[in-house]
Amino acid sequence: MRTRTLRFGLYVDEQGLTWVRGLIEEAVDSRSARLVRESVAHTVFGGELTTSDVYDYLSEQWRLEHPGQSSGTRELVELCVHLKCSLKTWRAIRKSVIRDLCPEGLEPHACCVPWIAA
Repeated sequence: MRTRTLRFGLYVDEQGLTWVRGLIEEAVDSRSARLVRESVAHTVFGGELTTSDVYDYLSEQWRLEHPGQSSGTRELVELCVHLKCSLKTWRAIRKSVIRDLCPEGLEPHACCVPWIAA
């Protein structure tokens, strides 16, 4: 098995980050995969760009979906998770996490954590 990477751009506070980590851990635990390491960064692409440069539209998405609400301590981060697993398992985990990040289907709704799978 190879080491494969999941990357998510997120606009989160600590509670939201904990929730996303839980989704990932649940998806990994339910399959034949092993979480090797995880990092939360404020830069992407080897530190060349900040998460604000790359994912700034996520904070705008949150403002549009939550008018008049304070963003509190939310910040733009990139969550990078390295897994030991097959490609098939990686795809299943990624699909599961994406589905669980915004589970309400195709109808217009507000995700509690604006995200993008990078």
